Amino acid sequence: MAPARAFWKGYLKLSLVSCPIALYTGTSATERVSFRQISKKTGNRLRQQLVDEVTREPIEGDDKGRGYEYAKNAYLLVDDDELDALAVESKHTIEIDSFVPREQIDQRYLDTPYYITPDGQVGQDAFAVIREAMRGKGMVALGRVVLAKRERAIMLEPWDKGLMATTLRYPYEIRDAKEYFDGIRDVKVEPDMLKLAQRILQSKATDFDPLQFVDSYEEAVVAMLKKKQAGLPVARELVTPRPQSAVNLMEALRLSIAQEKRATAAPSKRARKRIGGQGEMLLPILGKEGKHDTAKPAERATLVMRRRGNSMRHF
Repeated sequence: MAPARAFWKGYLKLSLVSCPIALYTGTSATERVSFRQISKKTGNRLRQQLVDEVTREPIEGDDKGRGYEYAKNAYLLVDDDELDALAVESKHTIEIDSFVPREQIDQRYLDTPYYITPDGQVGQDAFAVIREAMRGKGMVALGRVVLAKRERAIMLEPWDKGLMATTLRYPYEIRDAKEYFDGIRDVKVEPDMLKLAQRILQSKATDFDPLQFVDSYEEAVVAMLKKKQAGLPVARELVTPRPQSAVNLMEALRLSIAQEKRATAAPSKRARKRIGGQGEMLLPILGKEGKHDTAKPAERATLVMRRRGNSMRHF
C-alpha cells in the first residue's frame, strides 16, 4: 500500500512512451530520538524568530523572501512564482536520457533514494514496459528531475513491482580523493601478515543483514532519559576506553585470530528487531526495587518520546 502523500508527481517519459508517476521518499528518520530546544530557566519550549540583520526588528512570515547576493550586502529579490514559471521540462517530467551499466556509476555520486509508482490506473502498461526493459540487463536509466527548486540528475532501476530512483550528485559536489590520499605512503605488506589479515576477514565474512544493526548510541540515550525521569543520577563526564597495551603488528594479528575463534565458538545473540513504523516510544519508570510500577495503566507515568522525522539534535 502506497503512502498517503507523494513527494512529487509528474510523468516518466521514454522517447514517445510516457506514463503518470508518483515519487515517494525512500527513507525516514521518524524512528530517531529527537530533542526540543527549551529554556534552562523555565523549562519552556523555545521558538525561533527571524530578525532583520540591520534593523534588528523581528520579521513576520509574510515578509520573508528569497534573495540572491550578487554583491556585498546587495540582493536580488526572487519570488516563488518566478521560479515556478521557469520553463524547465524536468519540473513535471522525468525524461530518460540514456541507459548505462549500473556497475559504471561511482558510488560517491549516489545521494537520496526514492520509490516510483504509477499514479493511478492510466499508464500502468507503459510503466511496466519501461521497468521490465531494464530488469535483468544490469542497466539503469539516467534522467533529470526538479526537486525542492533544484534540478537533479536521477538514476532509475527496477525495484520489486516499481522503480527505485536515486538522485545523483554533480561532479562539482564530489571532492577529489587525491587531496586526502596523496599523503599516505606506499607500504609493502609482508605476505605472512597479509595471510593473517585475510584469515580475520574470512572469519568475519557473512551475509548482509540490516536487521543486525543496532544503534547503541540511541539505546544509551534512551537509557539515560529513563534514569533522569526516575530521578536517578546520570553520568556527566565522558568515559573513554584506555588504549590496549602496545604489541607488534604480527602479534596483534595472531591475537585477533584467537579472539575471533573464541567469539565464533560462543553462542551468537540475535539483534533485537525494531518495530517498523512505530510513531512513539513509551518508557515506563522503574520502581524503587528496580521493577516496573504496578499502578494502573492510566495512572502509570511514562516518558513519551515523540518522533516527527527530525534527526537527533543535542543543544
